[in-house]
Amino acid sequence: MAQVLPHLLLQPGDLPEYVLVPGDPKRAERIAESLDGAVRLAANREYHSYRGTYRGVAVGVTSAGVGAAGAVIVYEEAIRAGARTLIRVGTAGSLSDDVVAGDLVVVLGAARGEGVSRQLVPIEMPAIADADVSAALWAAAGEGAGRAHRGIGLTVDAFYRGVLDLGFETYAAAGAVCVEMECSALFVVGTMRRVRTGAVVAIDGDARAASTGDHDPHRDLVRAAVDREIRVALDAAVRLSSRSGS
Repeated sequence: MAQVLPHLLLQPGDLPEYVLVPGDPKRAERIAESLDGAVRLAANREYHSYRGTYRGVAVGVTSAGVGAAGAVIVYEEAIRAGARTLIRVGTAGSLSDDVVAGDLVVVLGAARGEGVSRQLVPIEMPAIADADVSAALWAAAGEGAGRAHRGIGLTVDAFYRGVLDLGFETYAAAGAVCVEMECSALFVVGTMRRVRTGAVVAIDGDARAASTGDHDPHRDLVRAAVDREIRVALDAAVRLSSRSGS
């Protein structure tokens, strides 16, 4: 019998090729509700896993919690369980006046402001999403109503600001359009393990205000954006599957 993976409580082969990785277990459940024949495979800590089909394509879902260090555990074990394309479905704060709450961003790459990827690969290695996955997400985001952007994100460990400057204005001036807590680690793991990765995030507010406590991610326009990004990620999986013939 194959060894059970210690955190996801899955076995090799439990997950299909295409796996969506939200942070919130409740969002994982919301994604599973969009699947046909969805079954919950396991639930341990913040890691809840499902499997089903969407428009005939087998899709898995595993929640990754908050923050890169715990999320990397999910990415590594999901790959061992069968994932070959990982798509983050998350939320982020805006670093640009052109990107507002309720918008979507397809994250093409991310500045490595978190700590875990620095323990995995040299700092000179970039954190870049797979081009085909990003293209599929961008094409899916262009269908239907709602605004979407694509660009470089910033991944950090801290949510609330302490006495040190988080550097948001500097990264914004350099061209980063949003900030969140997992993308760069996902992209690094994907490159390192030779699997495809991508990310679409719903903007839930201005990160510069959120870091000081002015943050409400539970507004209706944010919920609507999360629903839209779920459809975008699922549609992207279908597009990728049709191109590969799988």
